[in-house]
Amino acid sequence: MFSGFRSFLLRGNVVDLAVGIVIGAAFTAVVTGFVTAFLTPLIGVATGAVGDFSKQTFTVAGTAFPYGAFLNALISFLLVAAVIYFAVVLPVGRLQARFHPVKDEPVAQLDCPECLSTVPAAATRCAFCTCELAGRPGFPVQAGTAAH
Repeated sequence: MFSGFRSFLLRGNVVDLAVGIVIGAAFTAVVTGFVTAFLTPLIGVATGAVGDFSKQTFTVAGTAFPYGAFLNALISFLLVAAVIYFAVVLPVGRLQARFHPVKDEPVAQLDCPECLSTVPAAATRCAFCTCELAGRPGFPVQAGTAAH
């Protein structure tokens, strides 16, 4: 019973997931600290406030609406998203493009002799008019089919 549980826990994907969650939580703390310590005060400097809108409210019919808490959360979200995008997503994307370039190989195509639609050269039937293409001039004979 415990050996199955142990093998489950020690599988690579479970351990990788656990490490990813822990690193993600630590990274979230770092980014949130950076935003709180440096970027939120800059918003305050730009707006002429202290950068903390949490105490801002408006009152309707004697009921206070603390819109400042929402405004703080929105500003924090936008700043965290910007930091993540510019500090993580863009550099990682550039690294992946540099070390693992994706090259699309063009597929050889020919025109169907019946309907003149462009079809892959390896096709045995036209996708548009369904005429048989194997054995026609310009089209290769496919394995398992005989030329007409």
